[in-house]
Amino acid sequence: MALDPLATVADLEARGLTVDASEEAVVNVYLGVASTAVREAAGTAISRTTSTITLEGVPGQRLTLPGPPVVSVDAVTVDGRTVTGWRLVAGRLWNASGWTGREPSEVEVTYTHGLLSVPDDIVDLVCRMVAAALMAYRSEDGGAGLAADKEVTSERLGDWSVTYGADGRVTEMELTQVWRDRLAARFGSSVMTLMSR
Repeated sequence: MALDPLATVADLEARGLTVDASEEAVVNVYLGVASTAVREAAGTAISRTTSTITLEGVPGQRLTLPGPPVVSVDAVTVDGRTVTGWRLVAGRLWNASGWTGREPSEVEVTYTHGLLSVPDDIVDLVCRMVAAALMAYRSEDGGAGLAADKEVTSERLGDWSVTYGADGRVTEMELTQVWRDRLAARFGSSVMTLMSR
């Protein structure tokens, strides 16, 4: 099941951006793309969902689950075998037997996690990304303004010449490293397999 975008057309309009009825379809696409980019940087869905993840088993009895807050855990397996006797304690799974033996293990967890409402700063981030994409879309007929921005890095007047450069971004949907770091620190981004259902 696809997750709802982290912001809506109403959120854009609350920030002063007028969305024409003829633009709503493209704006909804931008909202979805921006939300995906933010979720990818956060390493989690952010909004409340049920996910199945695969983590590497860790030495010790406590396994931290990404995507806080963790509301409930439905199922746990280690290397495909159902595990019982675990407890959810402060967003971490506790298991008396630990999460790995002598060899590495894969722990699969199905759990409900995330926030009931999207924080204002994340709604605002998504809205700003969409506003920038919409401005590019509006800047030229046929959406040609969506092409990667190129800035003039040098000019010469005699026998006129110009050199273009780019800031490394391909689209408005790419987050800066500052935002990537901020989201990762806030939501505990980590490498995993994540499937929402």
